[in-house]
Amino acid sequence: MQIDVLSIFPEYLAPLELSLVGKAQEKGLLEIEAHDLRAWTTDRHRTVDDTPVGGGAGMVMRPDIWGKALDDTLSESATLIIPSPAGQVFTQRLATELSSSEHLVFACGRYEGIDGRVAEHYVAAGYRVLEVSIGDYVLNGGEVAAMVMIEAIARLIPGMVGNPDSLVEESHGSAGLLEYPVYTRPVTWQGRDIPEVLLSGHHAKIARWRRDQALQRTQERRPDLIAALQHDERFDSRDYEVLREQGFEE
Repeated sequence: MQIDVLSIFPEYLAPLELSLVGKAQEKGLLEIEAHDLRAWTTDRHRTVDDTPVGGGAGMVMRPDIWGKALDDTLSESATLIIPSPAGQVFTQRLATELSSSEHLVFACGRYEGIDGRVAEHYVAAGYRVLEVSIGDYVLNGGEVAAMVMIEAIARLIPGMVGNPDSLVEESHGSAGLLEYPVYTRPVTWQGRDIPEVLLSGHHAKIARWRRDQALQRTQERRPDLIAALQHDERFDSRDYEVLREQGFEE
């Protein structure tokens, strides 16, 4: 997979050279390149923004600069991703979908954002354009959001994670539930013991306990996820019993 990131602070992306994402690049599974948006400016001040038309605070990033940069960066197969607090919410489902892409281009805005005609233009040109938010809050720019999305997407690339089974069991995995609590040795710590069922060696009971814990945790912390999954064919009578104990109403 090729990932290009356009930003006025390309050095912000340096952490992507570390850990599993960095190793994936060394293995050739992934190629990430950060570009300085100012390289496409022509004035001596390397200007990338201007005042908002119609008035208002802040500055807006110019479409002509972004247009030149994206024309030089986008391939025919590329998906253009614009991090934005006004975008659709980034989810594990979207990360999974994007992990099979050949080419992703992240356009990291700053100030009051990127001129709205940029997204409109590339949609009209036939590109897939996604404005995506990582949460209901505002950051100084799109770089942090881009790094969050890149890590979530990249770790799903085959060969990226050593044990692929861990991708299935983790939070927001295939079951759509939050992950159950996990433990390791020592068995007793600060007067607290690991649940006995996990020491039993009974795989079926352990699996049931973990699913019960995942259901309880999800209902408590993210009931919106349960509401979205209540008609899932994987839910059985035991699942609904656990949920009802947590106050869930069908």
